[in-house]
Amino acid sequence: MKEPIYVTQPVLPKLDDFIPYLEQIWKNKVLTNCGPLHQQLEQELCDYLGVEYISLFNNGTIALVTALQALNLSEGEVITTPYTFVATAHSIVWNKLTPVFVDIDPVTSNIDPKKVEQAITEKTVAIMPVHCYGIACDVEGLQKIANEHHLKLIYDAAHAFGVKFQGQSLLNYGDVSVISFHATKVFNTFEGGAIVCHSLEMKQRIDRLRNFGIVNETTIDDISLNGKLSEVHAALGLLQLKTIDQTLFARKKIDSHYRELLKDVEGVLCIQRSITDTDNYSYFPIVISQPYPLTRDQLFEKLKERNIFARKYFYPIMTDLDIYKKFKSNTPNAQILSEKVLCLPMYPTLKDEDVQQIVCVIKDGSK
Repeated sequence: MKEPIYVTQPVLPKLDDFIPYLEQIWKNKVLTNCGPLHQQLEQELCDYLGVEYISLFNNGTIALVTALQALNLSEGEVITTPYTFVATAHSIVWNKLTPVFVDIDPVTSNIDPKKVEQAITEKTVAIMPVHCYGIACDVEGLQKIANEHHLKLIYDAAHAFGVKFQGQSLLNYGDVSVISFHATKVFNTFEGGAIVCHSLEMKQRIDRLRNFGIVNETTIDDISLNGKLSEVHAALGLLQLKTIDQTLFARKKIDSHYRELLKDVEGVLCIQRSITDTDNYSYFPIVISQPYPLTRDQLFEKLKERNIFARKYFYPIMTDLDIYKKFKSNTPNAQILSEKVLCLPMYPTLKDEDVQQIVCVIKDGSK
């Protein structure tokens, strides 16, 4: 192939449509500190997502760090998944908490509630699951465990923008949910993120924490970070919301196209999406196993030779990284999945012929 196909491409509006927002910023001379576009985006996101309170952040990682701080978790253990991006674990350690990694359900790729319950000790203060690939966790099972053991439940919902489950936003489950608006996500603001919470009091606390802990001109009541989202980023978000439904529909069509073309390839399993009211089709992961003749890594290289850049997402698991090896635990399902999974290119402007070409390479490898 002449032009490379990457695992993702950012969704961007027409540049001409962005200019009026920039002109408004130049006219207002407000660049940050919760300006008018920032406030407008928070309100429009609440309306679109069906959540009551949302606080915008400059990225999802700082939002995760702040979410833990907002819940007053200063010491103890947080149970989480090793099958995730490093930001999940980093946010726990940054808060001087101890991550406890437990295994996943091999079908959903999400944390296994049974393993969570087995890992609870007198030191456990919270559970931090991940809605992996935007696939809903067992939210009812996890909430029951959290309630019975008086634990905080923080969802890393980086992949879950726009997903609805049991008639409401998936972001409404748990004590708080954290989403990412990174350039690679379904909805992006160049860089960005947010915390969804369920009370005005908690939102006010989160908003203070994202602004150094400042209460007023003379009072600072927390040692925290600068997590504010700029007006330029908020402007992009407002534009992106105008076309988000078209974006999700395009992703759904590509997901269906992949599944139809790959359904008869032995040894190639398309990870099933959860049964939700609304999905976002944020990734397209496949699992490579026998009788497919190539390993995951061999297929990865074969695609790369054809200028197709898939991604081993998530590989390696957290506890295989040197920085997290001291937290090593028995997580065979996560280990096996990480060695077999491959995320294929998935973005709204991916052409049908490109999907067909990608699948042709996969089918060629099966011969």
